[in-house]
Amino acid sequence: NSSSGNVSMRPSYKLTLAVCSLAIWCASLFSCSGDVEHPAAAVHAEDSLPFMHSRGINTLISDSGVMRYHMVAEEWDIYTSGRNNNGPSTWKFRKGLLMERFDENFHVDLYVQADTAYLHNQKMWELRGRVVIRNTKNEISKTEELFWDMDLHEMWSHKFIRIITPERELQGNEFRSNETMTRYWITNSSGAFPVSDTQNQTVPADTAQSATNPTEQ
Repeated sequence: NSSSGNVSMRPSYKLTLAVCSLAIWCASLFSCSGDVEHPAAAVHAEDSLPFMHSRGINTLISDSGVMRYHMVAEEWDIYTSGRNNNGPSTWKFRKGLLMERFDENFHVDLYVQADTAYLHNQKMWELRGRVVIRNTKNEISKTEELFWDMDLHEMWSHKFIRIITPERELQGNEFRSNETMTRYWITNSSGAFPVSDTQNQTVPADTAQSATNPTEQ
């Protein structure tokens, strides 16, 4: 009896094992055929992580060995391109920037404030949010966008801009100026002027030029 029992159990055990193996194989087959993978491109560390991250910035920056800028920022990230971090860089100030620029006598000749700022390849500033510029004439310019090319020594904006001077106010679009903000042009402009200025019928050439609309008192 014991021998017959052993013979009868072996086929049953093998059958059970075969059925289980077949079920697992079928499940894996349907699982693989039902799910379609969409592999994404490889993400490199330099694509998402800054080369340098700093907080609580209050520093002086030199240009050609001469101290030219004083920068204050809550956060400062530097991103670089290329696997060896030797490509063009971008400085990002996502939580705001306060910057003063010095002339050759270390006097402040430009004051810059922005909610968000980017410096591309240490040549082109991109300022966004509440952008405020003050020059040596105590003229204040306010806009939501400003580009500053330090190679061309020019600034421009395609957004609405308002310029407040001790004598008058100007506002308009398509703004362009030199990098000291002492000579500028505004299209679609209007403004408020003192009576003595409006009697001259013109706007001083070294201050502003209206391309379309006449000056309004």
